[in-house]
Amino acid sequence: METHNSLMHSTKRILLRSVAQALGVSIKGLVATLDKRIVDYETNCDASLQEFQGQVIYVLWHEYFLLPTAMTGGCNLTLLIGTHPDADWLGEIARSFGFDTVRGSSNKGGIKAILKYTREHRDTSLVMTPDGPRGPRRVLSPGCIQLASFLQIPIVPTGIGYDRPRRYPSWDRFAIPRIGSRIRFVLGPRVHIPRKLSDAQVALWREYVESMLHRLSDEAESWALDGIPRERERGMYPAPYASVVRTSSLGLVT
Repeated sequence: METHNSLMHSTKRILLRSVAQALGVSIKGLVATLDKRIVDYETNCDASLQEFQGQVIYVLWHEYFLLPTAMTGGCNLTLLIGTHPDADWLGEIARSFGFDTVRGSSNKGGIKAILKYTREHRDTSLVMTPDGPRGPRRVLSPGCIQLASFLQIPIVPTGIGYDRPRRYPSWDRFAIPRIGSRIRFVLGPRVHIPRKLSDAQVALWREYVESMLHRLSDEAESWALDGIPRERERGMYPAPYASVVRTSSLGLVT
């Protein structure tokens, strides 16, 4: 019985890996057709740039997870994915794109994930979807605040927008861009979360980062829709303002 279960598990992993690799090829083919642009509020938040230093925690909404994963593999990033079975295929796809992965969430497996990250991936930056794995949609979990506070790694809220994407009837309205359409990234400033926060302080920081992520997402989506970067006010965020539009960044395929 044990041998049978082991064989079934091995067969499942091989099938999963094969499907993930096939999906990866299709997704990279789609990415190659896209009009890709990025803008940032600080000059040291892009892990693919030579001047990038330290580690950050990129947070982005779950509905936009797949395309950035295809674009940013090989940039010394580790993806935090859930422990639920549905995340198995996401992990395989991410690994096919060159990501390291750790399994865990704020509710289950979080401590194990933190220990694995600090032991095996401490020199990498993290990527996580703070409304995943199952919602509510675009509601930031306090887990990313607690993680940033514990690890003392700043958060970089990341707004992403596609031009009129196809959306699936899932809890997050998962988005897939149309062939040849626009995709836009807006990187916010680094947000440094203090140590040893009370529950009330965690709630305040959660609300603050969620608000930033909403505004950055609105900006990216507006830019993707009309092709014109929104005119932003200086001082919108408490960080130096830098508006440098780049056509190739975050490892984007050109």
